[in-house]
Amino acid sequence: MVNKRVQNIEISGIRKFFNKVSDYPDAISLTLGQPDFPVPISIKSAMIRAIENNKTEYTANAGIYELRKEISNYLYRSFDIHYSPDEICITTGGSEGLFSVFNALINEGDEVLIPNPAYPAYESILKIMGAKISYYDMNDDFSINVLRLKDVLASNDNIKAIILSYPSNPTGAILSNENKKELYEILKAKNILIITDEIYSSLCYEEYNSISQFQDLKDRVVLISGFSKMFSMTGLRIGYVCSNVTLMKEILKIHQYNVSCATSISQWGVLEGLKSALSDVDMMKENFVKRRDYVYSRLIALGLEVVIPKGAFYIFPSIKKINRNSEEFCLELLHKNRVACVPGSAFGSKGEGFMRISYSYSIENLEAGLNRIENFLNNKI
Repeated sequence: MVNKRVQNIEISGIRKFFNKVSDYPDAISLTLGQPDFPVPISIKSAMIRAIENNKTEYTANAGIYELRKEISNYLYRSFDIHYSPDEICITTGGSEGLFSVFNALINEGDEVLIPNPAYPAYESILKIMGAKISYYDMNDDFSINVLRLKDVLASNDNIKAIILSYPSNPTGAILSNENKKELYEILKAKNILIITDEIYSSLCYEEYNSISQFQDLKDRVVLISGFSKMFSMTGLRIGYVCSNVTLMKEILKIHQYNVSCATSISQWGVLEGLKSALSDVDMMKENFVKRRDYVYSRLIALGLEVVIPKGAFYIFPSIKKINRNSEEFCLELLHKNRVACVPGSAFGSKGEGFMRISYSYSIENLEAGLNRIENFLNNKI
């Protein structure tokens, strides 16, 4: 009675563990990637004005032109990425952007390379579509294993697309300038589609690098990003997709039949945010760096192996020295010490042996949660 492909996937492991917290009223959740900062006041005011001025009707399928133009300007000024307003579509969050791009450009049976570990939506959406999924490896510091990727691409002519994700969820890794150049040399020689998920681009703690900065790859690059993390507006659902007009024509078909257009009042809010709230983003980023440093130092003091993140707001410590798989470990941690973290296995086979901690929470919550993790580990190590 239901789609067999849907039957064969599960809800995200991130949500699975977040939902379990409701069974433990005294638990501390470090699961979701949801900043605890309020939406910048200028964005709130703009959305209120939009309602008062009755700007609640459908927008163009691609989104209001003013916002697409402002995103174009923002990408150019901030990242040296060049897309015109006609090459941008406003989506209902980054998730809808991913869904629309995959459905528009990937056929049943097409082989797609995805990182491992990675955000679980990549694999699940592709499975719903009947695509063939292959994986590329990361180094021990979660940077891309360029040599291994080169070998995979050289030995397989059937790959239709590769997905990149920087800064990374769950690891917080970024694309270094050296890796960007190496990746460019590999991909310019291979006629495949490049889908780059850059939803955390505004929360990069070092110089930002993107494959979409290479103009000569533009005809094969699709950039997906959004404002849920950037403006702490996860529930207001505004993302965007960038591509050349030929690909955008197809992406817009899926987007239109899926949602018609993104929420109008949220679009007007983001437009104002790009003009006046970038200082709020800088403030958030400064706080995330402090939280990252605190969590990192605590985990190191606990004797865990951990790579310091360089973007996003996740940290991915190894729990391999504890004789538990990651799901068992996280379930026991929640049951006995009332802390919810996401098992690394939720992010793919190479996530096994790790857990993801989100430091998008307050220092007070992080301290309390880490104290409970410390008590738990004292009985394990």
